[in-house]
Amino acid sequence: MNAAAWMAHPASRWLSALTLGVGLLGTSVLATAEEMKVKVTRDIGSVTVEHNGQPVEIKRNQDPDNRIVSDYTKTSRECPPFCVQPMQLLPGVHTIGEVELLKMLEARANGEDAFLLIDSRTPDWFEKGTIPSAVNIPWTRLYPGSSSYDPFVAETLLLDRFDVKKADGLFDFREAKKLVLFCNGPWCGQSPTNIKALVAMGYPADKIYWYRGGMQMWHVLGLTTVDPS
Repeated sequence: MNAAAWMAHPASRWLSALTLGVGLLGTSVLATAEEMKVKVTRDIGSVTVEHNGQPVEIKRNQDPDNRIVSDYTKTSRECPPFCVQPMQLLPGVHTIGEVELLKMLEARANGEDAFLLIDSRTPDWFEKGTIPSAVNIPWTRLYPGSSSYDPFVAETLLLDRFDVKKADGLFDFREAKKLVLFCNGPWCGQSPTNIKALVAMGYPADKIYWYRGGMQMWHVLGLTTVDPS
């Protein structure tokens, strides 16, 4: 059977199309695997979380020429207030890095853990982009020294967002949520201020995790951010 006759045969045409399709599929899968050349670690390529009801894949930027945005290229900010924060903020509070945060996000996505990821920055910074699945609770909402502090708002956050209970005028933190807080970077005092305010209220320090690197290190590593809107 010559080539023309072979291709004219229905079974032959079907077999040819199937072979071509399998070949293309294999190429696509291979290309996808090869594209992930910039992983987080050898074992972590990406983590998918839910943000505003939609799945978002957190991964590092794959473009070797990618550069961080100008907001995070600055190295020298006046101190105070932009002083470098210590690695251990308060006794009992867990300081974590990017890998630990991603593992926590993955565990939460798999239903193995539950926590609230809090962006402690003011709304103007939050609106520029944040870590997927984060909610914005500015430091001004919880810190009594802030000019915009409202004790009713702070109490509402504790009861409605953090699952703190109240009985006979006293807060009960036994069933309070695990919290992970971050802000702009190791020089940023917004999440440390939130954490110190929470601990001063009686929030268990061992239920608080602090991502010290914040948005600066998140950008430096080329990790995915989202527009909060």
